[in-house]
Amino acid sequence: MSTLHWAGLIGLAMIAGAVVPFQSAINVNLGRGLGHPLWATLASLLVSVVVLLPIIVAMRLPLPSRTFISQAPLWMWAGGAFGVCFISLALVLLPKLGAAGFMALALAGQVVASLLLDHFGWFGLAERPISMPKVFGVVLLMAGVVLIQFFDAPAKGLVTAG
Repeated sequence: MSTLHWAGLIGLAMIAGAVVPFQSAINVNLGRGLGHPLWATLASLLVSVVVLLPIIVAMRLPLPSRTFISQAPLWMWAGGAFGVCFISLALVLLPKLGAAGFMALALAGQVVASLLLDHFGWFGLAERPISMPKVFGVVLLMAGVVLIQFFDAPAKGLVTAG
């Protein structure tokens, strides 16, 4: 892969990560307005469907195979449940931990879980063994989480969650 191609992939991955705190902060306010974080979770997922369906239609994607749908293992459908888990926990925790604190902790959890997924090749992923540099990276990440979460000025303004 060329350097330019890698740079594009890195940029897109950073954009994907950058939108998450915005989504969480916006959903916190939506949850307050709707009266409970779970209503905001549902609204967020419904908006996802409303945005995604026209894109699928515009791309003229074929319908998924009924055979696959009927025979796919249950774990393949768990992604939606994990999405509900993340969105709902973000709605509750972001106001208490702050955007940077929540995202740092969420990222730390994602990296640790990702290392395990890669190491064991779970869910059909290629096996990528855990190495000392990767462990050192996790240690540095955890040190960053501690700095972000525990050595911060006190919050100012509204800090309540539904």
